[in-house]
Amino acid sequence: MSKSNKMGVVPLTILTMVNMMGSGIIMLPTKLAEVGTISIISWLVTALGSMALAWAFAKCGMFSRKSGGMGGYAEYAFGKSGNFMANYTYGVSLLIANVAIAISAVGYGSELFGATLSPVQIGIATICVLWICTVANFGGARITGQISGITVWGVIIPVVGLSVIGWFWFSPSMYAESWNPHNVPFFDAVGSSIAMTLWAFLGLESACANTEVVENPERNVPIAVLGGTLGAAVIYIVSTNVIAGIVPNMDLANSTAPFGLAFAQMFTPTVGKVIMGLMVMSCCGSLLGWQFTIAQVFKSSADEGYFPKIFSKVSKAEAPVKGMLTIVIFQSVLALMTISPSLNNQFNVLVNLAVVTNIIPYILSMAALVIIQKVAKVDPGKAKAANLVALVGAIYSFYALYSSGSEAMLYGAIVTFMGWTLYGLVSPRFELTNKHG
Repeated sequence: MSKSNKMGVVPLTILTMVNMMGSGIIMLPTKLAEVGTISIISWLVTALGSMALAWAFAKCGMFSRKSGGMGGYAEYAFGKSGNFMANYTYGVSLLIANVAIAISAVGYGSELFGATLSPVQIGIATICVLWICTVANFGGARITGQISGITVWGVIIPVVGLSVIGWFWFSPSMYAESWNPHNVPFFDAVGSSIAMTLWAFLGLESACANTEVVENPERNVPIAVLGGTLGAAVIYIVSTNVIAGIVPNMDLANSTAPFGLAFAQMFTPTVGKVIMGLMVMSCCGSLLGWQFTIAQVFKSSADEGYFPKIFSKVSKAEAPVKGMLTIVIFQSVLALMTISPSLNNQFNVLVNLAVVTNIIPYILSMAALVIIQKVAKVDPGKAKAANLVALVGAIYSFYALYSSGSEAMLYGAIVTFMGWTLYGLVSPRFELTNKHG
């Protein structure tokens, strides 16, 4: 690639922020209101943990000679089975996360049209959204990219707008009253929103995936990853805390469209509806992009021989259509299995599960940084500093796992352990050549 075609540090930073902000935030004020404004401490813990993870990922991306993102990093320390486990848990995590994004779209959509949906109707509407966003991807990557590039403004405009102008409606006394409305002990209160805040940062590993198209990656990738993570952190913390001083805590905790509610309070119900419409658009655009991403994750794993060959097949438009259909069938089953009395509960269950499965490849990658740097012959002093940062990222990851709750840990563990059985089925392709090749 010629230098002029390569991405500079500013566009890469923005890309990283946009990848994180796509949809993670739109239900957050509701979830955090259940805990209270004390959740600002969770934000600070998560921002620090995410910065450590992001920095270590940037180092992995710079020094790793293997392709395949987190799977490639894990392979350094854990061999082929580590590569498989990282790709498998990451794939499962995206599969679950996309159902949660679809539920967010349904939540905002039902508020927008004033519809009251029963749990079964929410499940069916979620499945419809998933299928529409999957079929829309059959045209290939270019179309998906163009749509996502437009729709992401549906979340950026309201969230950044609220962070800037929301202060004119901000009530310090309302904010203070919402500090810890249920009088939960300090560490429990902070812990209970850790998984939620980490959910907003998922995607921080995405800048490292673009190392090939960046000018001077050794300098620019770490700057972009840290800058993007920090930028997203500031916008998240400001917007969710401004909202807590505009909308009363109970109204926020019971809302399925918190940003729409805030704009309705600040201006008029019509403005609130416009914001809800923008957010539904952004959710669907984000889902469109993520459904394509997940099909690509499964496809690259199938190309390597880890996943069934059905995920490798592509259509004339270069889209892995059969893989996408297989994935959306799984997601439809998941949407039916997690039906809950309230949309918020269902969203909660899915987010915790997505966070638990997403943390597995994070932990594998953090552990692999030591050997990645040894192989790349990095100066020992510099390597030590990066390894310490990776250790902080790993400790934060374990704290996030613990905070996700026993139910999410249980299901996440079962899904993860199933990975070893599945690896056993494909292992002859790799292990026989290793041992007896």
